[in-house]
Amino acid sequence: MWALDQPYAPRADHLLADTPLALLAALAVGAGTAAVLVELAVLPPHVSRVAGVTAAHGALLATALAWARVSAASPVIAVALIGLAAAVSQLGVLGSLAYLGPALWVGFLSARGRLTSLGLGTPVSLGRVAAGVLVGTGLSGHLLVSASRTLGVHIRVDHAAEALAAIAYDVGANVLAGECFFRGALFNRAERRWSFAAASTVATSAYLLRYLVDPLLPKSVELMIGAVFYLALLGAMNCWLLSSSGSLVPGLVSASIFFAAYRTLGVR
Repeated sequence: MWALDQPYAPRADHLLADTPLALLAALAVGAGTAAVLVELAVLPPHVSRVAGVTAAHGALLATALAWARVSAASPVIAVALIGLAAAVSQLGVLGSLAYLGPALWVGFLSARGRLTSLGLGTPVSLGRVAAGVLVGTGLSGHLLVSASRTLGVHIRVDHAAEALAAIAYDVGANVLAGECFFRGALFNRAERRWSFAAASTVATSAYLLRYLVDPLLPKSVELMIGAVFYLALLGAMNCWLLSSSGSLVPGLVSASIFFAAYRTLGVR
């Protein structure tokens, strides 16, 4: 009788359930092997960068797709498209357009209703998208003004083609993988278990760690402190945008605007 009187509460999955461990291990082994072979001068230096980009962004996007419980092939295809884009981008600026491949693949899955658990393919109002634009523009403006006044970093675009290539990389790998995993997957799962504040703290902390270990991030103390400040704000605001709208689109917009502004800074 007690069992009949009590409401049924299904057991929540573990926070890291459905993580594609075999695929992640393969990416780690591939990146490590490439680094060793480059160090031994067996392979050219750019191979290490291609393997690193594929492993880092591929792991985030593949995990997000796996947590969304898409078909087993979908994360593998996403990794392959990122790897292909990373390799082709080494051939020239036009090759960076290959980064549209991962974005189109995620768009295809979203259009078929496979990524609703990540906040993709769900209805979103123009007002919420506008909020994403305002967040990205506001953080970008503050970044550019403070960097130029306090750090002596000038706003410049010496090579427009290279800047566009970097933006393509952000759209198809950096921003796409980061928002899909840290907000669409990790924050979404955490918020179903804990409060918004706790979930946002977990997702944003993991987001900061991802950039702090990034070898491409400038390592001076001032720039590191600035990066932590702006990325923490961006991460927290994008968590709010997702929680309030139910869609990942506003966060993708705000992050894309922010990183496009970052590409205009005179320090890399």
